Amino acid sequence: MIAYELYWFDKTAKAHFIGILREKRENLLRITRESILNLGRKVIGSNEDVANIYFIQVEV
Repeated sequence: MIAYELYWFDKTAKAHFIGILREKRENLLRITRESILNLGRKVIGSNEDVANIYFIQVEV
């Protein structure tokens, strides 16, 4: 199973773990960077910091 670990850099460039998003879609063509980062947007609640979010794909 594929999952994504999401991290966010704050203004001091310190990385914070946001959470893990488990991929549920069967159609892998529907997976985009934007769709993965939507979770990060919901957690930090600010569109201006979205550029400071990154993710790592992991196999679970």
